[in-house]
Amino acid sequence: MWAFFQKLSSPKYFYTLSGRLIPWFGWTCFVLMLVGLYYSLFFSPPDYQQKDSVRIMYVHVPAAWMSMFVYMVMATAAGIGLVWRIKLAEMIAASSAPIGASFTFLALATGSLWGKPMWGTWWVWDARLTSELILLFLYLGVIALNSAIEDKRTAARASGVLALVGVVNIPIIHYSVEWWNTLHQGSTVTQMITKFEAPTIHLSMLIPLLLMALAFKLFYATAVLMRARCEILERERNTRWVEDITTRIV
Repeated sequence: MWAFFQKLSSPKYFYTLSGRLIPWFGWTCFVLMLVGLYYSLFFSPPDYQQKDSVRIMYVHVPAAWMSMFVYMVMATAAGIGLVWRIKLAEMIAASSAPIGASFTFLALATGSLWGKPMWGTWWVWDARLTSELILLFLYLGVIALNSAIEDKRTAARASGVLALVGVVNIPIIHYSVEWWNTLHQGSTVTQMITKFEAPTIHLSMLIPLLLMALAFKLFYATAVLMRARCEILERERNTRWVEDITTRIV
């Protein structure tokens, strides 16, 4: 197992492997996204209180899940890069930041659209919303550090420290609806998984929600692999194997 991870951490091996995985992830994501959107828009019923505005959930909830999931992947990769000085881990962390920021912005934007008809306002300084906004600032901070520092290894160490410090915000986001009295409702799906409770959301809504969540995860897998491949080509541009690839392309 350790030998496999050592092999996987090789930029050349990862570049080749990711090139094979991207089409599988990308096309599966495309199919699941189409099916999930069809079920969300035409099969899933309107809510008895929220009416058709509940359909925002099928984008908002997966985006919010992914905003935290990507951050944990980024922080884990950054930690591995800091401890073991693995360049590929630093590239994964750097590649994840813009994608995670996009998911976080999408979660905030769709949450605002959903909040207007439900709460009567676009934004409130709710604990969940505020901590999610802080998450966006953390992503932007990581992106800024990676862009501002010319040396990639130094930039990776600086942004890695920030990413690890920001991990404390993830449990705050997750448990904010339990720790404080907020307008934001609790996560029924998370409670079902972690506490083995019966789902409080009907299957006609749960199935498209899970389909969209899986599609979002596959989108992240596709996007991060594509960005990581670009990072590898940029950082390894002076190596023989990258020169051979560029020569074949030209």
